Amino acid sequence: MDGPDPVDGAEDGQDAEEGATPLSGEALLVREGDIAADYLERLLDILDYDGDIDLDVEGERAVVAVVGGALRGLIGTGGATLDALQEMTRLAVAQQTGVRTRLMLDVGGYRAKRREELTELATATATAVKETGQRRKLAPMNPFERKVVHDAVSATDGVFSESEGEEPNRCVVVIPDA
Repeated sequence: MDGPDPVDGAEDGQDAEEGATPLSGEALLVREGDIAADYLERLLDILDYDGDIDLDVEGERAVVAVVGGALRGLIGTGGATLDALQEMTRLAVAQQTGVRTRLMLDVGGYRAKRREELTELATATATAVKETGQRRKLAPMNPFERKVVHDAVSATDGVFSESEGEEPNRCVVVIPDA
């Protein structure tokens, strides 16, 4: 099935409100971003955090970034609080649109910085695996982090990567080509 999965029997791309116009493609992603921004603005007010919200569409997902001053409390250790906020935001969006969302939330540039770190780690690991011929298992990572690593490893000839294990201990293994 192509496109987002319906939530609670709602039609694909249709707002949960009866009589709403069905949305799809970029229009749906923009709507998701708007809903997420409204939700996050209310949440920031309740939590007494100051931050501006930037909206974008990258590929096939809405990207919402909270930028500003002291936002570390919204990130948490290892991004755990950010992951929870992203999931809550996705649920709020799905409740209003009737479809599951792949929305990405970043706070204070944490995910962008983490993407850079993981890309460097993956590239260095792929190079080492290619040189030694020995597979390497990386530390457990969340789905976002694993995808970044898989994408970076795929750019190196002579190696590939696989995920193994179960959440929350699922990790990436970098393996030399046979």
